[in-house]
Amino acid sequence: MRDFLSTILGTRFSASILHAGMQLLLALLVLLVGIWVAARLANLTQKAMHRASFDATLIGFLRNLIYGVLIALMIVMALTTAGISTAPLVAALGAAGLAIGLALQGSLSNLAWGVLLVIFRPFRVGDFVTAAGIDGTVDSINLMHTVLLLPDGREATLPNGKVGSDAIVNYNVRGTRRFDFEVGIGYKDDIGAAMAEIKKLFEQDARILKDPAPGVWTSALGESSVNLVVRAWTKAPDFWATKTDLLRAIKEHYDKAGISIPFPQRELTVLQGSAPLAMPKQD
Repeated sequence: MRDFLSTILGTRFSASILHAGMQLLLALLVLLVGIWVAARLANLTQKAMHRASFDATLIGFLRNLIYGVLIALMIVMALTTAGISTAPLVAALGAAGLAIGLALQGSLSNLAWGVLLVIFRPFRVGDFVTAAGIDGTVDSINLMHTVLLLPDGREATLPNGKVGSDAIVNYNVRGTRRFDFEVGIGYKDDIGAAMAEIKKLFEQDARILKDPAPGVWTSALGESSVNLVVRAWTKAPDFWATKTDLLRAIKEHYDKAGISIPFPQRELTVLQGSAPLAMPKQD
């Protein structure tokens, strides 16, 4: 009887060991195949992003992110296959992820906005923009910060969270820009002749686009001048040079044509009267 029980228990123990061994081998197979599949999918995604001309920094980040997520899933599947409960592990990972997220919420916000900025591309390197209230030329974009080169040569490093959550004005994205400014002429000058001089300058400058057409209009009757507003379109790289050259040309042509550009004047009236009588001295 004792020998019979020993045989049965030994058989069951051996079967348990064999079953556990099979589960372990199957779990190892799932893990190895999963790692291979994860690498293949990550590489295919990387190639697809290269074909779509994604930013190189974003390609590397997304490739590693996808690979890491797939590996984590494969580990959970392997543990489940081996008969190990994964509920405590998932709960622990969730709690750790929440704690890390709360501790690094500012950095994660910058990272998330960096990914969105690279994907949607509201601006590119070389564009002149207003971002987070700062004007400058985009020097570089990474997953955490955007670097602007300011007009005076300074460099501004802006957190992507601030850039993405504020209004972004891109001055180069359309390829053209419009400038406008006012020019004052004297009340005794001929408005038509003054406008004609500016229209001649439009024709002489090849940088000023014909479509949309430039124009000059009377905008206001000021205290000491009749104000004309000048508006013209040019290609974005020619914006500043064309505007300043046109201002100088208007001044020079007005001088030759005898058209005045007045400046504010004030009249000062001095009233003269008899001096007040001196008070008599008292003893």
